[in-house]
Amino acid sequence: MITERPETRTQSIESLLESLEAGDYSRDNLRRCLLCRGEDQASLFDLARARRDAAFPAHEVETRSVIELSNVCQQSCNYCSMAKESKLKRYVMKVDPLMAQVDFLYSIGRRVILLQSGENDSKNFVEYAAKCVTEVKRRYPELEVILCLGNLSHDQYVRLKEAGADRYILKFESSSPSLYSTWKPSDTLDQRLACLQDLIDIGYKVGTGNMVGMPGQSMDDVIDDLQLLGKYDLSMMSCTVFIPGEMCNYHDQPMGDVEIALNYMALMRIMHPTRLMPTTSCLERGKKGGQLAGLMAGANTVTIHDGTPDEFKNLFPIYSTDRCSPGFARCEAMVRESGLTFGKAPLI
Repeated sequence: MITERPETRTQSIESLLESLEAGDYSRDNLRRCLLCRGEDQASLFDLARARRDAAFPAHEVETRSVIELSNVCQQSCNYCSMAKESKLKRYVMKVDPLMAQVDFLYSIGRRVILLQSGENDSKNFVEYAAKCVTEVKRRYPELEVILCLGNLSHDQYVRLKEAGADRYILKFESSSPSLYSTWKPSDTLDQRLACLQDLIDIGYKVGTGNMVGMPGQSMDDVIDDLQLLGKYDLSMMSCTVFIPGEMCNYHDQPMGDVEIALNYMALMRIMHPTRLMPTTSCLERGKKGGQLAGLMAGANTVTIHDGTPDEFKNLFPIYSTDRCSPGFARCEAMVRESGLTFGKAPLI
């Protein structure tokens, strides 16, 4: 967990933000921004929103509905309650119930669907996922389909793209090879980044991101994460805060610092204004009003948790069985309070 705290200022926030506007993303500037609080943080958020609104002048947020296809996972992530060693009851949704959910979501106006699962590169599962994508696109060609299925082979990514998938989310989690392997002992950062580049080369619109507040992470690691984002041709970017789920190996670790995560989001927006960026439910779990704060820090995407059938919702505890899963009414109020509107923010 990051223990660094705000310093006595030696540079005014106005001067710091002017440096950012001029493109000075030095490590010292990034560090100072990550530690902003109070009025300084509000000024940082103002700049982030100005960058977002210039790139997305319609002032809309993209609304995604998530359907959690399966909780079967082959990874041993210490921070995740769905790690393969977990005693969690496993499931894979059948295609017909999945399509019933898609029909419902389409009928209420959703046009972006996120299909998410644990990491499972078995031939049978990838073929199942391809079949799901094919059926979604056959029935609703205009639906934008995002996949979040983890590390797969080049050929498997091609198979899913040919089935009709439009985007793919694959978080790099940490830019530090040693931290990555500590957090995810069944994987390596090199492998993860190779998959990320594969997705870009194949032609997906790709998103990635990190976690803030994980065990062993320093402020320098977080700054490295920010700099890594600039090395890839991305359409989406994200930041989540560590929540110690009761079923994961890090259950006794302290929660990550939501304020650092929010400042990180603001910096992502300032540095990469044309990318989509979500405000995630873990922000709300970490701080009341956290998701609204994410919009105020420059986010322009909201995920509505109305796609997974009730019988499976408690079986997909990424961080906890007590997840924050905001529905439409809650998200609508939050978006309205932020001064934005629901829509389909176009990828640039």
